[in-house]
Amino acid sequence: MAKVELKQPIVEEIKANLDGAQSAVLVDYRGLTVEQDTKLRKELREAGVIYKVYKNTMVRFAIEGTEFDALKDSLEGPSAIAISKDDATAPARILAKFTKEAEALEIKCGVVEGTFYDQAGIKTISSIPSREELLSKMLGSLQSPVTNFARVLKQIAEKGEGEAPAEA
Repeated sequence: MAKVELKQPIVEEIKANLDGAQSAVLVDYRGLTVEQDTKLRKELREAGVIYKVYKNTMVRFAIEGTEFDALKDSLEGPSAIAISKDDATAPARILAKFTKEAEALEIKCGVVEGTFYDQAGIKTISSIPSREELLSKMLGSLQSPVTNFARVLKQIAEKGEGEAPAEA
């Protein structure tokens, strides 16, 4: 069996993971303890993020000609890739948060919704709340004026009930 045949399923797996993905972030995981790596993988998995370590050459083959092609220049040394199909900012958010407690983890770069970002760009994206957080904040700000308006109306109604109707 030729080496190419052995590598093809891995390249296909990477392509399948990236197909329809909103974002992919590359990290250098050297120096993480087993405990840190396990915790990171758990956090990413719970957020629906695929996190895998592949050989750089396999990733290069898989991303060639795709919107993730810009990652190829950063595929040096040990690399892991975090991929999200649902929440574009989840990999950046979780990885950046994790770098605070595990300094060995280093964000290299990423592609979010088709745009390449370097390390600084990914850190900026990590500060963007998830879609759900943004929606709940928006809903909260929409509900607040309505609630206040209802409260004022109720107070006016209660004040009106306390007064005796004037007779003519």
